[in-house]
Parts: sequence; C-alpha cells; structure tokens
Amino acid sequence: MFFPLIARGRHCVTHSIPTDLFASSSSSFFFSGSAAASLKRGCAGSSRLYAGSRETQRHHPHPQHQQQGARLAPTPTRFVFSSPLQKHACVRDEAGDRDIRPELRPSSFHKSRARHHRSSIRQRFAIITPASLVSEQIQEHEQEVVRREQMSGYKRMRRQHQKQLIALENRLKAEMDEHKLRLQKEVETQANNTYIELERLAKKQAAQLDKEMKALAAEEKRIQQQILVQQKKELTTFLDTQKKQYRLCRERMKEEMNEDSDTPKEEKQERLSRHKETMQHSQAEEEAQLLNQQRLVYERSCRALKRRSLIKKHEFEQEQIREELNKKKTQKEMEHALMIRQDESTQELEQRQLQTLQRLRFELMRHQHQTELENQEEYNSRRQRELHRKHALERRQQPRNLKTLEMQIKKQFQDTCKVQNKQYKALRNHQLEVSPKSDHKAILKSLKEEQTRKLAQLAEQYEQSINEMMASQLLRLDEEQEAECQALRQQLHQEMELLDAYQNKTKAQMEAQHEHEVQKLEQKASLRRAHLEQKIEEELASLHKERTEKIKHLFERQERELEMFDSESARLGFGSLASFDFPKDEAR
Repeated sequence: MFFPLIARGRHCVTHSIPTDLFASSSSSFFFSGSAAASLKRGCAGSSRLYAGSRETQRHHPHPQHQQQGARLAPTPTRFVFSSPLQKHACVRDEAGDRDIRPELRPSSFHKSRARHHRSSIRQRFAIITPASLVSEQIQEHEQEVVRREQMSGYKRMRRQHQKQLIALENRLKAEMDEHKLRLQKEVETQANNTYIELERLAKKQAAQLDKEMKALAAEEKRIQQQILVQQKKELTTFLDTQKKQYRLCRERMKEEMNEDSDTPKEEKQERLSRHKETMQHSQAEEEAQLLNQQRLVYERSCRALKRRSLIKKHEFEQEQIREELNKKKTQKEMEHALMIRQDESTQELEQRQLQTLQRLRFELMRHQHQTELENQEEYNSRRQRELHRKHALERRQQPRNLKTLEMQIKKQFQDTCKVQNKQYKALRNHQLEVSPKSDHKAILKSLKEEQTRKLAQLAEQYEQSINEMMASQLLRLDEEQEAECQALRQQLHQEMELLDAYQNKTKAQMEAQHEHEVQKLEQKASLRRAHLEQKIEEELASLHKERTEKIKHLFERQERELEMFDSESARLGFGSLASFDFPKDEAR
C-alpha cells in the first residue's frame, strides 16, 4: 500500500512510499518511535485527503466542480518533508541486500490521467507559504520597489534636467532674438536719422544757394546802379566842361574879333557861327564817344559781374558739396561705430549666454553625479546590510545546522552500534555453539568486554568527529563569511571605481565639448568681425569713390560753364575778363 505525501511548495505533489518502510528494522531510513508514529499519522491523514480528492474527482469531473472541490478540500499541514517522486523503490536490509521492486511503465492514458490527477490535487491542496519564504519575498519586493523608485527618481531627475536645459535654451534664444530685433531697430533708426539729416541739409543748402544767388543778383544790380550813377556824373562833368570850354572859346574868339577892327561885322558873325558849329559838332562827337565808351564799360562791367557771380556760385557749390560729403562721411562713421558697438554687444551676449548654459550644464552634471554617487553609496550600504543580515542569519542558524549534523552523526553512530550489536550477537551465538558449555561464561565475559571496549572507542571516535565537525563548520563559516565580505567589498570597490571613471569621462567629455563651443564661438565672432571690417572698408572705399566722382563732376561742370561763359564773352567782344578790376567803391 502506498501513501501520498505533500511536498513543500506552491502546489501539492504525491510521493509513493511503501508502508513496510516503517515496519522494517533493516531499512536505510532510521526513525525514532515518536518520529515514526507521527510520520505514520501524517501519511494516514494524507491518504484520507487523497482518497477524498479521488472521490471528488469521480463525482465532479467538470473543472468547475473541481474548483468547488478544491475550495472544499481541507488545508494541508504547513511543513511536511518531501522526497523525490519515485516510480519504484529500493529497500536495503541489514545485510545490504536490495529489494528491487518492478518498474511501472504506465501507458499514455495513465500518464494523461496522472497529469490530470496532479493538476487537480494542486488546485485542491494549496500550500501555505512558509514564513521565511514570505518574509524573503516581502523583502525582495521591498528592495525591488526601492530600486524601481530609485530608478524612477533618477529618470525623473534626468527629465527635469532636460526640461531645465530646454527652458534655458528657449529663454536664451528669445533673449537673442530680442537683442537682434533691438539692434535692427537701432540700425533702422540710424538710417532714418541719416536720411532726415541729409534731406534737411539738402533743403538748407538749396535755401542757402537761393539766398546767395539773390544776394549776388542784388549786389550785381547795386554795382550796376553805382556804375550808371558814376557814368552819369562823368557825363555831367564832361558836359559842364564842354560848356565851360565853349564859353571860353566863344569869349576868346569875341575878344579876337573885337581886336580885329578891319574885318567886317558880317564876316565876323559868319566866322563865329562856323566856329560855334565846329565846337558843337566836336563836342557832340566827344559826347557820343564818351557815351559809347561808357556803354562799353557798363556792358563789360556787367559781364564781369556775371562772371564773378558765376565764380562765387561755383565756390558756394563746392562748399556745399564738401559739407554734404563731410556729413555723409560723418554719418557713415557713426553707422560703422554703431555696427562695431552692436557686434561687441552681440559677442558679449553670446559669451554670457554660453557661460550661463555651460554653468547650468555643470551644475546639472554635478547634481547628477552626486545623485549617482548617493545611489551607489545607498546600494553599497544596502548590499552590506543584506550581507550582514545574511551572515547574522547564518550565525543564528549555525547551532541548528550543527545540531542537525550532530544528529546525523549520532544516527550513524546508533546505526553502527546496532550493526555492532547484531554482529556481537551472531559472534556470541557462534562462539557458544562451537565452544564447550563450561567456557560460555568466560567467552561471554570476554566478548562483553571486547564489545564494551569497541563501543567506547567508537563513541570516542564519533565524539571526536563531532568536535572536529563543529570546529571545521565554525571555521568554514567564518572563512566563507569573510570571503563573501571581501568579495563584496572588492565588487563594490570596482563598481565605485567604474562609476568614478564614468563620471570623470563624462566630465572630461563635457569640458571638451565646452572648450569646443568656446572655440567655435570665438571663431564665429572673429569671422563675423572680419566680415564687418571688410564691409566697413568696402563702404568707406565706395564713399571715397563717390566723393571723388562728385567733386570731379562738379569741377568739370563748373569748368565747362566758365569756358562757355568766357567763349561767349569773347564772341561778344569783351575779351578776357579774368583780370578785370572793379573800382574800390564798386567792390563794397
């Protein structure tokens, strides 16, 4: 007859153990009376549970009924020892003979039925998990929760760092856009101011030119009036002189005629009339000549005044174009100074933004490294606590383990003693059979002494082996724990070195990246400054070229106008007017 035994685990498993195992005194398993009785009672209870499960399976083959049967099944014992599942058993007797049972080879139908039977048993007999396993699972779950929380906190910190970097980059980008917009507005304002000032200067120069031309025309008109007045005075003086000369000549001629008494009066009158006509004709010719001369002088003076007004106009235009070109140059220099100042402010802003970004990166990296270091230290302390807890548990369990080993040795000792007793009984019977009855007492005494001596030696050997076993177990436990501590310390030290190397590598990479960014920014700033200086040089060269061309065109136009005026004056017969001098009173 076979009884099912429930093994410790998640599901129940049946083991086939022969019933004669408990009755055989020659079995390889040794139990005390109480242990055998308790094992028989446990097996009997298990057989009743197994029979009940079979009855439930026959009456309720449906899975739903199976589940109902599993709920109705009684709860098995919490701790029941288990042995491997055997399809046959080998039983040893005292002499070492083996009772080999025939091997059962079930068919596929029996195999499927056995699997169904085992699954039904597992569903009906749920085993209560041991307290140590539950505590171990709870501890592992808590550790997993701590690790998951630590990892989630680390990921959350990394996401927060990324958000901070993105927010800072967006803020710096907005600040740079605002800075560029402000610089663009400054350039536009400068350009508008330049345009307004040039327009104002052009209007001012046009008004000044108009005013100057009016002043020149008024001056020319004033000088012409002055020349006319002077010529009128000259004509009046000339006519008065002619009148005086005419009166003097007439009186002198009358005196001569009065002195000449021989000449008849009619002849005198005729001579006087001819002289008067001659004088009047000569005076009229002189007056006409004077008027013609005054007319020529007036026309020449007017022409010279026009030439002088043209020259003054040219000089005023030259002053105006110089003023305009100087104003443009000043505005261009102010624009270039503004561009240089804007470039310097942009470079300062870029450097400040890069320093802010790099400082935040370093701060976040330092915080990340500090968090990693704290996590690693927490992990190291947790591993050390777990190892210390494990070692403390091993030290607490050491007496129990030693007791178990001692019981095993004592069991072996008891088995050996039983074998010795059996051998002694066999030897005693043999000696009594072959020896005469008178020697039986001496033989029994000698055999008894020999048996006592051997059992004492055997007890001493087992006692020595127990002591050696305890000493070796304690020493081995200390050595194993010390080796585990050393291995853990070495492993944690290596992990800490790896973490430190990784952090140093990350820091070096970030420093190299920052150095590269600084060099790139400096190269960008120098390239932008070179382009700006090249643009300034090109604009200055263009302004100088424009200045030269404008002055050249002005001089060529003024020279053309003066040549055309001189050629027209020569065609009109005025000759060269370059050396014409006005009277001092005319030059006022």
